[in-house]
Order: sequence, then C-alpha cells, then structure tokens
Amino acid sequence: MTSIIRERLCAEMDGDFVVFLIGMRINKPWKPWKWGPVAAAMPRMIIELSQKPELGLLHARTHFGFPDIMVVQYWRSFEHLEAYARAREHAHLPAWHAFNRAVASNGDVGIWHETYLISAGRHESVYNNMPPFGLGAAGKLVSAIGARQEARARIRQPA
Repeated sequence: MTSIIRERLCAEMDGDFVVFLIGMRINKPWKPWKWGPVAAAMPRMIIELSQKPELGLLHARTHFGFPDIMVVQYWRSFEHLEAYARAREHAHLPAWHAFNRAVASNGDVGIWHETYLISAGRHESVYNNMPPFGLGAAGKLVSAIGARQEARARIRQPA
C-alpha cells in the first residue's frame, strides 16, 4: 500500500497535458465471452504504456463500479495519445479491431471515452492525508502553502 503523505499538497504539471477518461459498461453480464476480452484489453495497454514512458502516458488509475469500469489517464499531449491509438505495433489498435469484430454495436458491451486538453496553469488540485493520487501521481506534488493555499491562486485566476 502506498504511504499516506500527512501534508496538504497540490499537483504541478510542466506545460499542457491531456486528461483522458475511458471506460466500458457491461450491459449483459451473462455474456462474459463478450465483455471479458474488452475488460482484459485495457490492463494489457496500461502495462505496455507503463513500460514505454516515451509513448506519453503519465499516469493511469482504474475505477470499478459494476456495471462500469473507468480508467482515468493523464497524457503528455494529444499527439502522444493519438499516436498510440493509431499505432499498429501497439496493443490498442488490435484490441479496437477485435472489439469491432466481436461486439461492434450489438449492445452487449458499451465503450466510451472523453478527452480533455488542459492548458498550462488551467488546473488546480488539493490532496490532504493522501498517497500520490490522480494529477498528483502524474505530475509533481508540492506543498499547498503560501501562493498555493487557495484554489484561485493554484489555477492562476485573478482575484
């Protein structure tokens, strides 16, 4: 288990970055042969991406809440994310083709994603008594004191 940091912290990121939410919904739990391969594909991708940081994934965390599974991902850039999604030599494209052959739009398994482009300084976060989490695990954790004490200052908004 990751150690709790007993301090009020916030996350800092160098430059722009991308928040990518991706998930699946098990619409027909009695058909594991349909949703099982979809569920198994994402861990393979996360392992591949964690072993090759040059591909641009900064951090990922999976959240389970039956019937939904969601992965929150932080990427260095949209270009990195798109390049990974389109690369024939990586795990995503074959998994995407397999999904379209096996499921497509038959209703057995739902899939979705949302992409957010975040400009430098246009985000804020705070963590207290937490291990590195979310953006704090993707970027750098710093003390939320002084100029970083208020959300408005962390997100660089005028008073």
